[in-house]
Amino acid sequence: MTTAEQTPATTTEDTVAPPPPRIDLRAQAPDFYQAMFALDKAAAAGLDPVVRELVRVRTSQLNGCAFCVDKHSADARTHGVSEQKLTGVTVWRETPFFTARERAALALAEAVTHLGAHGVADAVYDEAAGLFDEAEMARLLAMCVTMNAWNRIGVTCRLSPAARP
Repeated sequence: MTTAEQTPATTTEDTVAPPPPRIDLRAQAPDFYQAMFALDKAAAAGLDPVVRELVRVRTSQLNGCAFCVDKHSADARTHGVSEQKLTGVTVWRETPFFTARERAALALAEAVTHLGAHGVADAVYDEAAGLFDEAEMARLLAMCVTMNAWNRIGVTCRLSPAARP
């Protein structure tokens, strides 16, 4: 192995360069990409924007989608989510920063993202269903599903956030 192979690629600011993107899905399948945007817009309709962005951030964290974590963290800030609360998303169960509705939404997002052999536990679903009306619950579930789809696109295509100063 050469020295060049042992040293990670760096940018001029000594940050590690992200892996190169694989495919530009937006350019190669624009009809599909537009359908995803329409799906996202439909899922978000009528859902509290703070809950929406917290679900987007947590789902993206769990799926390891750096692009979506970055994008939706910035979006959450524009909706008034504090840095403390945003940082606490990774450990939301251990913090006092979240409302009961936000906690139920985060629990549902985790259950949908980590969908196991037994599906979403009744207790998780019932907690959310008790705090969101049927229309909100439908949008919350739709957002969980949509974010998981976006994350699979971002991770597979190796989308990477742009560095900010």
